[in-house]
Amino acid sequence: MKVLVVDDDVVSRMVLMHLIDSCGKFDIVEAEDGLDAWNQLERGLRPAICFCDLRMPHLSGLELLQRVKSAPALAAMPFVLVTSATEKDVVQEASSAGAAGYIVKPFQAEQVRVHLTAFLDQAANGSTLHAEDPAATLNRLGINGERLLVYLNGFHNQLTAAGTDLEALLGRGDQQGAQVRVERLLAGCVTLGLDGAAGALKGLLSDPAARLSNEAVQAVLADVLRAVDQQAGLVRQAGLM
Repeated sequence: MKVLVVDDDVVSRMVLMHLIDSCGKFDIVEAEDGLDAWNQLERGLRPAICFCDLRMPHLSGLELLQRVKSAPALAAMPFVLVTSATEKDVVQEASSAGAAGYIVKPFQAEQVRVHLTAFLDQAANGSTLHAEDPAATLNRLGINGERLLVYLNGFHNQLTAAGTDLEALLGRGDQQGAQVRVERLLAGCVTLGLDGAAGALKGLLSDPAARLSNEAVQAVLADVLRAVDQQAGLVRQAGLM
């Protein structure tokens, strides 16, 4: 799988490339800034996923994201932003523009691994985090589309509240409490047929000895929220109301 890494800082770029390489066998392509990345994409580069720094000269990460999402041949590519912990407002803007997630400097191997695991199926299928066909979910749960939308909306609210709660739990070092909360969210994803989102949450829990970090947890929650919104959109689009 081809992975594009975009960062004008050589050291940060090399560290991120090393962490990606340690997660499996990937064909890693590097770009020294957003303009270099865009030129490579225009010349035909088609990575399965892109990790891109937010603050860069010539073409910022947000500007590159906007160009990518405006290009039909590139729009489906998962785009993960690399940010600092103080750039939450820009992260929200990027999420609205179509960013698939984010990782925070200084890098942690767990953050990178979680995103690569979550988007392996996404890269292979050329779509967002995969989920059960809504019609199959309705049949399995014995409900109608209107009821499924109610469940998805309720789960969206649960995820939003969980973000604040998990930040507090991890802030005071309550790893066990945080793991229990993540497990509950995982059960919700499984119930609603959000298979890709469930896989992302499983990635957080895959190593019982590893400590959860707030950055990795919040990044995955953002991905799960997008999966919920996408599934709700599919229910409406399919006319299953």
